Amino acid sequence: MTSEGYPKECFVYIVLPDEIDFVTAARLRIDKTRDGEPIGELVYGKKYLALNNAVEIDPVELKLSDQKFETARMNGFFGALRDAMPDYWGRRVIEKHAGKTGLDEFDYLMLGADDRAGALGFGLNATPPAPKREYNQTLDLERLQEKAEAILSDDESVEASAENIQIQELMIDGTSMGGARPKAVVESDDSLWIAKFSTPHDKWNNPRVEHAFLTLASECGLSVADNKLTSVAGKDVLLVRRFDRDKGEDGYRRHRMVSALTLLKSEETPAAKADWSYLVLADEIRRVSSEPETDLKELYSRIIFNACVSNLDDHPRNHAILAKDRHWRLSPAYDLTPMPSIAVDNRDLAMTCGLHGRTAKIANIVSGHGRFLLEREEAEKIAGDIKAIVDSQWDAHLKRAGVSDKDCAAIANAKLYAGLDYPIDEE
Repeated sequence: MTSEGYPKECFVYIVLPDEIDFVTAARLRIDKTRDGEPIGELVYGKKYLALNNAVEIDPVELKLSDQKFETARMNGFFGALRDAMPDYWGRRVIEKHAGKTGLDEFDYLMLGADDRAGALGFGLNATPPAPKREYNQTLDLERLQEKAEAILSDDESVEASAENIQIQELMIDGTSMGGARPKAVVESDDSLWIAKFSTPHDKWNNPRVEHAFLTLASECGLSVADNKLTSVAGKDVLLVRRFDRDKGEDGYRRHRMVSALTLLKSEETPAAKADWSYLVLADEIRRVSSEPETDLKELYSRIIFNACVSNLDDHPRNHAILAKDRHWRLSPAYDLTPMPSIAVDNRDLAMTCGLHGRTAKIANIVSGHGRFLLEREEAEKIAGDIKAIVDSQWDAHLKRAGVSDKDCAAIANAKLYAGLDYPIDEE
């Protein structure tokens, strides 16, 4: 006997490579066991499997097959579907939109905006809807920022209504691309950009600091998302180009994207966090990437950079793989921000990064070089080069981004760590 309201079902839509319109790919069913535990089932459609250009939803759990896929994890949601669901900010907007809290996961899935991250869509009809073709422009940023601030402050002037365009304009879903920070999507220069707003609770000017760290990462040779700063009514906004979208003649092509959390077959519970590992992630990327050596060198370099700038919020949803065609590759880097700490000599990354756990020390990261298909000498050179660039270019990139002296001082402790060496006994 199922729980009240269950089973719940929907269709899963996907935009195929080089296309702009959705096709129906699968059916998702969420039911509950006799004990009340959610269980998810997904089945690809026969018509979809018969397409010559059909592609898998993700390369780990949902490979192309006529079998029925099942999961009892994450309230019955597969990792790739979880990646297409709204993040913290998206959920907050949806709750305001719906006028209530306490929604279940299926509600969040169905109430998410059409323009969610990646190439997936969801709906109750077998025929998919036409994709969104009109977007806010950069000239709308002031209005969007005002609405975002109203939601942050729980301003009652923002009405809870399904017809409220103020709320709908902010319903940009993301997974890794933006996290808990308020954001919206705007169109500029024939591209879509994530507009990341500042908040009254920021300890420093986040848009300018993040822009500085993205440019510093690029200086270190890392592949990073295109980004730029703009000012709206005296407030700074960071624009990050969406790498899961490309403009075509008739609209935007959507690219499949899944997070490292999905690659690790993990979730965000306290128990699962103990198993987060860059080393295991490297193993998975080696299996799914069409150019594993290039992607693993890039991933290793990002770990070194994160340690050097104290980007300690490098959790698995801040890494992703991307498929612009049939092949999966590591996505550009995003969400690179410092986390100053009093504990200068003992900082941990969010994931195991070497043979000595999560400790953010270069020697520890180098110790796992083999998992990234690197010889020790090359791994040490990459680490040394990145560390030298961070040490020498830190101030220049912050100044170039217009970060104030006060904010430079606020994050200086993160840079101090970059200039220190902590050897690790590898015996």
